[in-house]
Amino acid sequence: MVVFENRFPSFARDVATDVPPHVDGDALWPQRPALGRCEVVCFTSDHDSSFAALPVERVRTVIEAWADRTAALSATDEVAEVFVFENRGTEIGVTLQHPHGQVYAYPFVTPRGRQLVQRAAEHHVATGGDLLADVLAAERKAGMRVITEGEHWTVFVPAAARWPVEAHILPHRPAPDFAALSGPERDELAHLYHDLLGRLERYFGEGHPPPYIAGWHQSPVHAGRELVRMHLQLFSLRRAPGKLKYLAGSESGAGAWIGDVTPERIAARLRELA
Repeated sequence: MVVFENRFPSFARDVATDVPPHVDGDALWPQRPALGRCEVVCFTSDHDSSFAALPVERVRTVIEAWADRTAALSATDEVAEVFVFENRGTEIGVTLQHPHGQVYAYPFVTPRGRQLVQRAAEHHVATGGDLLADVLAAERKAGMRVITEGEHWTVFVPAAARWPVEAHILPHRPAPDFAALSGPERDELAHLYHDLLGRLERYFGEGHPPPYIAGWHQSPVHAGRELVRMHLQLFSLRRAPGKLKYLAGSESGAGAWIGDVTPERIAARLRELA
């Protein structure tokens, strides 16, 4: 496998830094230099393979690379959040079919990251608890949406799943990012993630591998880091063989999501596919 800088990056280190602080000089629209990094992670030299088809040993190597790049990028002054992800399938907009993922090092905390930190802070003030720890405890207690459970990680469908197929992986301890994971945690994660992707491949039956986005959300590099922990959100836009979920007016326009299937049914189906 190999990691290299994206040829057409959204963020880079050789960008103009003398940009005005506001668009049109209006404080309504602040702007800043696009300092950061966009990297491509090639998982294998086999052009016709996929992440799910990799041996567990290779998945473990990929996790090591993610940890290495997270540590290196987090150490740079301009980076505020490191996001590791894989887009799979033409329906997601993938044009390069070779098995690969990406690492984005943002010069700001992303909107999703900010919202999670804010909600975690509010939860801590209201209850004294750790938001994601409490979510994990509630899912493990309920059990009906848990897919697999290990010593260090739990794989489950969230109670408020929005996509036709969605699953999360959460660590049992508050590890902020890949770089903070111990050897045993990385070993188990390789097995559980490989298993989850295999279940996803079989979700709609043979010959219908679903397109998906696998997003590894890591704690911000600086402020709010202690409030959240790293986790995976894996989801597919496919709701049935040959059919995609298109966001309706209420979803795209108002942000009010309508579930295509219950989270419990998603979890039951994923458990069936062991």
